[in-house]
Amino acid sequence: MRDCMRCAKMEDCLIENQTVFYSKAEHYWKEVSPTVDGMLGGYGSISSIDINGSKKFLQKFLGEGQGKTGTGCALDCGAGIGRITKRLLLPLFRTVDLVDVTQEFLDKARTYLGEEAKRVENYFCCGLQDFQPQPERYDVIWIQWVIGHLTDDHLVEFLRRCRSGLRPDGLIVVKDNVAYEGVIPDDVDSSVCRDLNVLHRLVARAGLSIICEEQQQNFPEEIYQVHTLALR
Repeated sequence: MRDCMRCAKMEDCLIENQTVFYSKAEHYWKEVSPTVDGMLGGYGSISSIDINGSKKFLQKFLGEGQGKTGTGCALDCGAGIGRITKRLLLPLFRTVDLVDVTQEFLDKARTYLGEEAKRVENYFCCGLQDFQPQPERYDVIWIQWVIGHLTDDHLVEFLRRCRSGLRPDGLIVVKDNVAYEGVIPDDVDSSVCRDLNVLHRLVARAGLSIICEEQQQNFPEEIYQVHTLALR
């Protein structure tokens, strides 16, 4: 992403209307190779570091007993070809659903996931601004490297719908780039990168609380900091 300008909120960054914002992103992803390297913008080498950090973070909440999050069903949001589903979610949950705006990625996921694809119950082709999780279906809703493709209002509305999609003691996890200050737009993939203060305000607007927050370690210095937030 290019540090070309900073905004106090995302809508200030949008020169075009929302329809153009979303359609440009859809077009961008349709041109991306359905590979791990494609999903990670040429940084496929960080995939294992990312997954290991995510697993360590998530396993703190999973288990049996009061307040623990179950391991029945997870939702992978902005799933792409299923990189996170394959390496993180399927090893920890009985079943997984995938949602992504690009049908080619979901088609690729069916083969990329291999034999374990039989434990994927649904492949939803839909933008998150329009996606409605089934009420009380998911123990964990995992949202990684995709919230920048939603406007502030749509992100708040999506998080509210995700909250209604959780089972008792369920968890929403947001893992994404964070800007140092304000909101930084990226015209290439039609997205934005928000700072933590902005993200915290949007989470609060959605009626959710942050129960844990960590910074991903050992990523290349030239990319944004990445933070993981557990929400309920």
